[in-house]
Amino acid sequence: MENFDPVAAWAGVLRTHAAVLPKLERALAPTGLPLTWYDVLLVTNAAPERRLRMTELGRRAVVSRERVSRVVSELERAGLVERQPNPDDKRSSYAAITTEGRRRLRAAAPIYLAAVREHYLAHLTADEVRVVADALGKVVQAEEA
Repeated sequence: MENFDPVAAWAGVLRTHAAVLPKLERALAPTGLPLTWYDVLLVTNAAPERRLRMTELGRRAVVSRERVSRVVSELERAGLVERQPNPDDKRSSYAAITTEGRRRLRAAAPIYLAAVREHYLAHLTADEVRVVADALGKVVQAEEA
């Protein structure tokens, strides 16, 4: 372990991301949902009342905070999300998943999960998955605090 380069762990995260994401995108392509759309729909669907304030969506989605508004606009044009005014704060709005958005998300989920299993989880043992999840979870918790 004394010859281990700690930067290799970071490089591994970046290289894994670069290797796996395009394969997830290709797997989702037949569903008509780009990965960014899938992510925003997934996060919105999991929220209370299946809606989130745009600022909260920007924090929870994997899409950058700068891009989340554009992705929501694309989803809105496709009829998969709707913006709803926030009655408590007129300056903000909610992104709410529509019935069609939920239908498309449910249809794409098995394809997405199969691609995650094939291109990521299949290469790791259950113990490795736990270690990676725990370790990266610590980083996310610290950096998002």
